Amino acid sequence: MKSLERVVSDKAIKLGNSFPCQICVVGFLCGICLTSLFLAALTSVGTFELAAISFSSLSPPCNSTSRIINMGAHIDRQLKWKNKAETEEENDDDQAKLLVSAWDNLLLNNEDYFKKLKMSKDDVPNAPHLENCEERTRVRERLDTRISSQTFPSWISGGDEDNYPLTRRVQREIWYHQHPLDCEDKSLKFLVADWETLPGFGIGAQIAGMTGLLAIALNENRVLVSNYYNRADHDGCKGSARGSWSCYFLPETSKECRKRALEVMKKREAWESGTVTGKQNYSTKEIWSGRIPKIWGKPWSYMKRTTEINGTLITSHRKMDRRWWRAQAVRYLMRFQTEYTCGLMNVARHSAFGKEAAEIVLSAGGWRNKKKRSEMEEDVWSNHKPWIPRPMLSVHVRMGDKACEMRVAALEEYMRLADRIRERFPELNRIWLSTEMKEVVERSKEYGQWRFYYTEVARQVGNNSMAAYEASLGREMSTNYPLVNFLMASEADFFVGALGSTWCFLIDGMRNTGGKVMSGYLSVNKDRFW
Repeated sequence: MKSLERVVSDKAIKLGNSFPCQICVVGFLCGICLTSLFLAALTSVGTFELAAISFSSLSPPCNSTSRIINMGAHIDRQLKWKNKAETEEENDDDQAKLLVSAWDNLLLNNEDYFKKLKMSKDDVPNAPHLENCEERTRVRERLDTRISSQTFPSWISGGDEDNYPLTRRVQREIWYHQHPLDCEDKSLKFLVADWETLPGFGIGAQIAGMTGLLAIALNENRVLVSNYYNRADHDGCKGSARGSWSCYFLPETSKECRKRALEVMKKREAWESGTVTGKQNYSTKEIWSGRIPKIWGKPWSYMKRTTEINGTLITSHRKMDRRWWRAQAVRYLMRFQTEYTCGLMNVARHSAFGKEAAEIVLSAGGWRNKKKRSEMEEDVWSNHKPWIPRPMLSVHVRMGDKACEMRVAALEEYMRLADRIRERFPELNRIWLSTEMKEVVERSKEYGQWRFYYTEVARQVGNNSMAAYEASLGREMSTNYPLVNFLMASEADFFVGALGSTWCFLIDGMRNTGGKVMSGYLSVNKDRFW
């Protein structure tokens, strides 16, 4: 082999000494330079985004992974699965970008990209921050059946001490209530309700309203069937999922019961006999502040003190029962993500953490070795949650028109609480920031000791109504990016927010039924009804 290389080298030297060849080489190199300049200019204006959502990572110095990296011809020349010696000679940052780009195209399911490079998708190293959404959705749908009842509720993380009292029992019994064995049973009663559609209702208010209807359904022994969901009425939600909560999360009841309920509600006698009811059968007070189901006693009476306001741990307040119930209800309604939501979360994590994930994979070495799929990987490790940098603090800053409902606080107040957590956990230096206000994002740049991640969307300037702001974003964007922020906040290690905000109230509920009770909650204000 070496002799062959020597022969080829000698031939190349002789040819290279000829004048015509030298002219050709010079011309060829000039052509490459001009082409590179053209591609660089093209790349600078040719970026694009995944799923209409972009995410930024802000740190000193600023490091953004919010845009999909368009490597173009650069990848053709440099993306080679080389041996270790060759790898060590290459620039680590370039290698990370190349790996991020390969993951970009996996997310886009871009077959042409891999064909062009004459490589298989299987050659790309595992992305620790991404999920196989198709596979995970199949697993979640299987877990959401009676076949898996012995493992119920599989959507609850942590031990009993890490969640609100009776969380596992309550989740299991809500599921059984919502999934009767025989949906054709003539004695079954239904509560069929659209989600609130008034312009003044944000996503948080809509979810809070549905938790009230779920309480009514349990109290009256009815199966709750949620109907039209206006925020899912967009092109991202396909087929029967359009205009339905099931676009984002697994439905609250079975297909059989939904079908039966929608058939029964067409019959006048069903309404007259009370077999089916709707929102119009209940007052606003009953929906928003009605009776909490008492079938489990009063578990809220022995909740742990884990919420701090103004430096004081809150022992009790007038709405302990509602706080406990809404946490249980929102956890049930959002127990499993659909494939669509899983995809949104993949884009979020990849855009925010993709470069960090690539650097970790590269630092481990052996990443170009052919991947082997064992039973351990298929049956055990595949159940692990996708990676995010930890520890992570989620901060939700609510301002704007919320001043009419609660005392709003500037970013400085939230950051004082963040610093308070960091005093106890000095390794904490990352913040997932969610806010509708542009000035908050701008002010975050002053905190150089923290690394911020946030969604890149048009933000509000001034105190316009939330309804007007959401309308400016469009229905798909104004639904997707808040839900992504909500789920990221639910998974973060710590949370700082404003309990006067329904959104923060619900995030707190998701965390307290998701194994995060002992992380605590620092709030800049209290709920206005406490």
